[in-house]
Amino acid sequence: MDKSLLTKARLAEEDVELPGVGTVRVRALSRAEAMKVTDRELPVARMEQVLLSMAMVDPVMSEADVAEWQTAAPGGELEPVVEVIQRLSGLEKKAAKSGVPAPGE
Repeated sequence: MDKSLLTKARLAEEDVELPGVGTVRVRALSRAEAMKVTDRELPVARMEQVLLSMAMVDPVMSEADVAEWQTAAPGGELEPVVEVIQRLSGLEKKAAKSGVPAPGE
């Protein structure tokens, strides 16, 4: 086994269409990033800011950018983006088991 295969990033990416806005590109969170999001006692809005700031590929967004997007967006606009990130990262099952609300809930 080549150890470098284990330590090389292999994070899936996917485009998400936002009707009336355009397409964004997101990636899966690494294990270390996922632990930062799921191990924190964060309010849901803040958790969403952390998650999206780590996973947004195009455009790249800071936590402050995501907070501004949350303020400007219609209520459900960020949910499809968060759901794709959770699916790519394998977080859907963990959130359901732990009782942690998915960002946007």
